[in-house]
Amino acid sequence: MAVLVALGAFLMTLAGGWSAHRVTDRRHLVLGLAGGLMLGVVGLELLPESLEAAGTELYGVPVALLLFVAGFLLAHLVERLLAHRPRHLDPARAGGTPMTAHGAAENHGRTPEVGLTAAAAMVGHSAMDGVAIGAAFQVGGGMGATVAVAVIAHDFADGFSTYTLAHTYGNARRRALAMLWAGAAAPVVGAASTLFFTIPEPLLGGYLGLFGGALLYLAAAETLPEAHHAHPARSTLVCTVAGVLFIWLVVSAAH
Repeated sequence: MAVLVALGAFLMTLAGGWSAHRVTDRRHLVLGLAGGLMLGVVGLELLPESLEAAGTELYGVPVALLLFVAGFLLAHLVERLLAHRPRHLDPARAGGTPMTAHGAAENHGRTPEVGLTAAAAMVGHSAMDGVAIGAAFQVGGGMGATVAVAVIAHDFADGFSTYTLAHTYGNARRRALAMLWAGAAAPVVGAASTLFFTIPEPLLGGYLGLFGGALLYLAAAETLPEAHHAHPARSTLVCTVAGVLFIWLVVSAAH
């Protein structure tokens, strides 16, 4: 089941990459919805489940919460290491290589290898998304479904970023597409890997806490700011709230 669900992440990643090449003016609504889904999964499913599964405390603090904070900081560290990548990509630029004037200035003198390295980091992140789907299904079908919804929604942004990072830094379209396909396949490979081992419950709870922290960072620092950057519209906020409410309904139905 985890592998079949991961195929949704595969398709959504490709959709994000296609949008990066053929940008539409509705991307902000998709990202707003994705941010709400991610926030809902972290607060309503991942944190409660990780606290229950991990169980133990370290110096008076639940291990799951410590790993949650560690996941947030780890995602922040990785984002800072890649901070030279172009931010707030402008859909108006033609040719599928959108960036602002500021981003174009920053890109001066950079080599294609920089873009490939950053895109490869996105591929590795997508593989861990697949592992999270598989781990969540080991907890139960309801948990797996809610995590899968968040990952699939988030992978639209991942696909967009993977293609853009590779192409903006001067790589040929063929290379950018190759990185996009690798990013799309990564969640399926990650989910398939969990078929060959069962994660002990305390370790599973810790991993879900770590993943929850990273997912919260991606929602708060990446997906939602990008959604509201070019289109600070009420419709984007409505999509975000709708995403949280949808996860609430899914969690309620699963329990």
